[in-house]
Formats: sequence, structure tokens, C-alpha cells
Amino acid sequence: MRNKKYTNIAKDVINLEIKALQKLKKNLNKSFNEAVEHLVKCQSKVILCGVGKSGLIASKIAATLSSVGTPSFYLSAGDSSHGDLGSISKKDILILISYSGQTNELKNIIQYANRNKIILIGIVSKKESTLYKAADIKLLIPEVKESAGIVPTSSTTAQLALGDALAIASMKIKKFGNQDFKKIHPAGSLGQQLKTVEDIMLVGSRIPFVSENSKMNDALKILETKKLGILIVRNKERKTVGVITDGQIRRFNKKTNNLRSMTTKELMTKNPISIDKNALAAKALSLMNNKKITSLCVYEKNKNKTIGVLHIHHILNSNIS
Repeated sequence: MRNKKYTNIAKDVINLEIKALQKLKKNLNKSFNEAVEHLVKCQSKVILCGVGKSGLIASKIAATLSSVGTPSFYLSAGDSSHGDLGSISKKDILILISYSGQTNELKNIIQYANRNKIILIGIVSKKESTLYKAADIKLLIPEVKESAGIVPTSSTTAQLALGDALAIASMKIKKFGNQDFKKIHPAGSLGQQLKTVEDIMLVGSRIPFVSENSKMNDALKILETKKLGILIVRNKERKTVGVITDGQIRRFNKKTNNLRSMTTKELMTKNPISIDKNALAAKALSLMNNKKITSLCVYEKNKNKTIGVLHIHHILNSNIS
């Protein structure tokens, strides 16, 4: 029975936060559009500040904005009154978050922004507050009921959701895509999953090219040297016309004794499976699994021109799944 009581408390908390988000959704207006337009046009930094729990939310929103192409950082309200106001330039955008809008620690920042004509976006709930009246763009958080009546929960959930909405809207307008995301997330699972074929393929002298008129005796030496288990066969125009795998060679060798005197053209598989260099490595892995192959020819624009080779081990060694 006691465990059931705990889950009921959890459900009450979540229901209050859901109601807060529903009220926020209904409350969105042209001020949100105006805020997004300013963020997109910003030629400098976006600075976020709040106090207490709102400060923690401000820090998270700053991190989210930076991760999707809008350079941002969190400014401590306390430190700002002791010299850190100097980190704000006139081209910056300042976002202040306060449920009441009357937090004393924010007053010096508000005055500094107004005095220097720095664009001030206020995320606030009280229309009669100092922050609401001073903000150039007013993003109103509807008044909500907090858990236990006093603990900042519903209000901070609404603040966080509004910040996420600003970040994603700005990202989409800027057309900040997977490749942009990958550049600033090179580590971690997200960075790994966004790697492209080009990031991990072998190029140049490491590609096991052979001529379509080469004798297999010579081709086998290249196969042994490159150690990829595949040969990529090209014609006189340097276009890829086929591939030969070590599996093919083993199977054919059981049937005939004249393998080494044959030409690569006689043994190759025509129209090899290939992939664009800009494709995600995860897509290449899926293609290999579906086709039951271990290597792919890589092309750029022209499928007949191989610029790289990708082996399944290169993908797996990059922790891509």
C-alpha cells in the first residue's frame, strides 16, 4: 500500500507539470516568433541568466542553443554585479528567466541591458513585474500550480520547454542539419552515429584497384598487400566495372586449376554495390547487412568512379551500430 502511495504522489507531480505545459502551449503568441527571429539574426552571443532553479534552467537552455548552432553561455546573476557585466556586448541578446520577475539579483542586469540598448528577452510569469516591464520581448509563462504548493517544478518545466522550443525553432530556420550537428558533437554516441562514410572510408593508395585486363596472378598479390578481402576492378577510363572478393576466389579455385592465368574481368562480379560518400555510416552498415557483404565501393556524384572503399570492420571499430 505504501508503494502505491508513492506512485500516486509521482502521478500528481507529473499531472501538474502536464497542465503547465498545456497552458504554455495555448499561451504562445507572436512574441515567441519575434524572439526566434532575433536569435536567428544574432551576430554575437546569446547570454542566459536566472537565479536559483531558474538559473539551472538558464544554464541548460544555453547549452542546448550552443549545441544547435546558436553560440550561447550562462551568466551567473551574482557574479554579474561584481564585474561579469563586462562580458555582455551591445550585439548580444540577453535572456533573463524569473518566474516572479522581481528577483533582486537580476535588477542590475536589467538596468545594464536597458541602459546599453541590449536586446532583452524576459521569460517571466508576472505582468506587473520589473522584468516583464523592462523586457523588449516578453515571453509569458502562465501562472501554474507547483508541487506541494511551493516547490519550483511546474514553472521550471514550462521554462525548460519554452527554451527547448526556442532552440529547435532557431535551428530549423537556420537549416542546422545532421552534418552541422556532427561538427560540434564529435564525441559521444551522437557524434558516432552521425559519422558519414567519408569519415571512415579508405582512400588513395589504400584502395585495392586492379585493371580489368590484369592477370589474377598479379591481382592476388594486391589482394594480399591491401588486406581488405576485396579487389576493385577498373577499365581504361578508370571507371569501376566490378569487384572480386576473397570468397569468390576461394570458391572458383575449387572448380579450376587455371585461376592465376585468368584475367580479373573473367572472374569479377559486375555492377558492384556502392554508396555515396555523404551517406551516414549507419546506413552503410545496414546496406551491408541486407546484402550480406563486407565491403562497399564509395563514390561522389558518379557511381562509376570509386573514390574510396569501406569495410564493415571500419564501421564496427567506430562503434557505429
